[in-house]
Amino acid sequence: MHAMVLKALGTPLEWTELADPEPGPNEIRVKIAACGVCRTDLHVVYGDLPNPVLPIVPGHEIVGRIDAIGAGVSGLAIGERVGIPWLGHTCGACPYCVAHRENLCDRPLFTGFTRNGGFATATVADARFAFPLGDNGDDVSLAPLLCAGLIGWRSLVIAGEAKNLGLYGFGAAAHILAQVAHHQGRSVFAFTRPGDATSQAFARSLGAVWAGGSDQMPPEPLDAAIIFAVVGELVPQALKSVRKGGRVVCAGIHMTDIPRFPYELLWEERQLMSVANLTRRDGIDFLELAPKIGIKTHTITYPLQQANQALEDLRAGRFEGAAVLVP
Repeated sequence: MHAMVLKALGTPLEWTELADPEPGPNEIRVKIAACGVCRTDLHVVYGDLPNPVLPIVPGHEIVGRIDAIGAGVSGLAIGERVGIPWLGHTCGACPYCVAHRENLCDRPLFTGFTRNGGFATATVADARFAFPLGDNGDDVSLAPLLCAGLIGWRSLVIAGEAKNLGLYGFGAAAHILAQVAHHQGRSVFAFTRPGDATSQAFARSLGAVWAGGSDQMPPEPLDAAIIFAVVGELVPQALKSVRKGGRVVCAGIHMTDIPRFPYELLWEERQLMSVANLTRRDGIDFLELAPKIGIKTHTITYPLQQANQALEDLRAGRFEGAAVLVP
């Protein structure tokens, strides 16, 4: 197999030939057809997240077909198409796992961070954390659903029954979530980089009733806001935008420091919450819903060997929607 490998933090990924991995007990090997490029991959490469396992193959929006099965695996078959997400393993025994909150597991493994991921031609995964995808839809279009879609879905659930929903940062996750929210009859208010007319037009094309800069106030109060951008300064701005009793959800795994803000922004029972990882239930619920809604992901493809270019383009905001690597 071949992979783009991170050998030292902050350095370019290296094209590397590796021995074909063999699945252990309760594992499967997947021949990769597509892998999305997520902003979390940037955080892994640049060391924003603590304690990565190096060297590591990044990537956690994996779509591929099973070509080997380890002992003890049931319910999956050779040739079946599956998706592999960020949360790659949980202990099943800590208080969080026992309480069905496995996204907060004390001893987790994360795909592309503490176990090898999808910037490769093949990978091995815990069979329990592989979602059957069926045969409808193409591999590239499905890949962003495995993280951008899933974390957006979990964020939406935490945001509650908000009618007026603000989305700060209109990238891969928001462009999927806007379609879900529009389907549910919610009004989407999209916040982009100030002056980014292209992203604002993109948001309106996906059903947003308003789109403007993140430095602007919406034309009416929001019931909830979800922040996908990694900019901590947006937290006070979002709190200003939500009504009394409203909720602000921070959806990223990493965010710059939140500046000091007056208590009056939080007062009147506004809530500030974060989202951590996902559960298998999230994956099952969302991946069953996505084809019914007819979600269309907007993707730009790169050959696997151009993973460094895809990461740099993502970092610079050079495309709308999601980047996907294809071996």
